[in-house]
Amino acid sequence: MATTDRRRPYLRIAEDIRRDIASGRYAVGERLPVARELADRYGVAMMTIGNALAVLRDEGLIETRQGAGSFVSRTPDDDTTAGTTPDGHSEEFRIISEQLREIREHVESLTIRLDELDARTRPDQDEK
Repeated sequence: MATTDRRRPYLRIAEDIRRDIASGRYAVGERLPVARELADRYGVAMMTIGNALAVLRDEGLIETRQGAGSFVSRTPDDDTTAGTTPDGHSEEFRIISEQLREIREHVESLTIRLDELDARTRPDQDEK
């Protein structure tokens, strides 16, 4: 049966995990399943899980420790600001902006590499 939830997958996943935290499935201080396990569970890419965890991190529900994983830091008891960041933008807007910034940096890097490659191959073409 097709899903009728039209929200982006990372928002649905964030909501599922938020609900699990609220219900006590994941207690404060408890480590969440690793990203690979969550990606397999939901059938999505690791980037989608990263975006879902970023939403929860920005809400202050979890904290991520490099090399250790993501841990529940509080329960979603105050839901009055859900979906917006302190600067007033929606979570989706913030995440998309970050993704665009990363894509722009990657394209700039590729452009530089292509220019270098072009410069190296151009003399060979002139000699032919």
